[in-house]
Amino acid sequence: MKYTYLGRSGLKVSKLCLGTMNFGVHTDEKEAFRIMDAALDAGINFFDTANGYGGRENPGRTEEIIGRWFAQGGGRRERVVLATKFYGTMWDPLDGPNDERGLSAYKLRRHLEGSLRRLQTDHVELYQMHHVDRNVSWDEIWEAYSVALYQGKIGYAGSSNFAGRDLVKAQYEAAKRNMLGLVSEQHKYSLLCRLPELEVLPAAQELGIGVIAWSPLDGGLLSGNALRPVPGSRRANDPERTAKYRAQLEAFEKLAREIGESEANIALAWTLHHPAMTAPIIGPRTLEQLNSALRAVEIELDEETLKRLDEIFPGPGGEAPQAYAW
Repeated sequence: MKYTYLGRSGLKVSKLCLGTMNFGVHTDEKEAFRIMDAALDAGINFFDTANGYGGRENPGRTEEIIGRWFAQGGGRRERVVLATKFYGTMWDPLDGPNDERGLSAYKLRRHLEGSLRRLQTDHVELYQMHHVDRNVSWDEIWEAYSVALYQGKIGYAGSSNFAGRDLVKAQYEAAKRNMLGLVSEQHKYSLLCRLPELEVLPAAQELGIGVIAWSPLDGGLLSGNALRPVPGSRRANDPERTAKYRAQLEAFEKLAREIGESEANIALAWTLHHPAMTAPIIGPRTLEQLNSALRAVEIELDEETLKRLDEIFPGPGGEAPQAYAW
């Protein structure tokens, strides 16, 4: 496994991030344990989750599964760089009106305590704001983060789904307080979703914020299974979206055959090509899917392949493309 620094922090993480959003929803606990053990054995040390994962009926269930896996010992917790997120509702009647979505100091404290309890740990390396909340001041947000940092409950702050201007504002306000600020931004980015190239990725790169790509296979559309979906699978239940991109997916399939690599691994390797990228998130439902994705960090895409990928999946363009050069 290859490693890189998480943004401008001194923390090294694997160039593949294990996403756990399927654990407890599409993947049972036994298989989740197998996936996490295999990920560690393969050198993946970066695990991402969120307090709301598990579904509305069981919010927090995914964190509970990870916590029980940690509880087995064997250095599991010590070897993991653990990231979780807060923002959404947890459907807790004790919170009353403060259960609404947001980034208040109240929510940060309450939700962090809940996550630590479910994860059976006393700290997380990366605590991420799952979405921006422009109704809460950065004075409140950074003060609440400062308390958690000083208490040793979190190591670093991260964001998710922030616009470029939000990243700039967050870092400006952090610098005023002599804080490190954000070390990462988790953002949707894939061959089919290249809009972040206009502002988010350049802003993150200039500010020293590492980008973690969520949905790098665009919900499985770039996995290689979209054109011939297995009955009952997610892709089989989304024929309209597959039809919309059929021509591009067929061209992508042809390119993958010529290269001799899977579509999924080419798509993952492509995200890593961008200099702002720390790691794409892989969300395996099975051990086989995890093992297949490990190849992605070894793939080197040459200039001709990158050019063909640009032709199949054009970038967002813009009036001044030189401003967005990598």
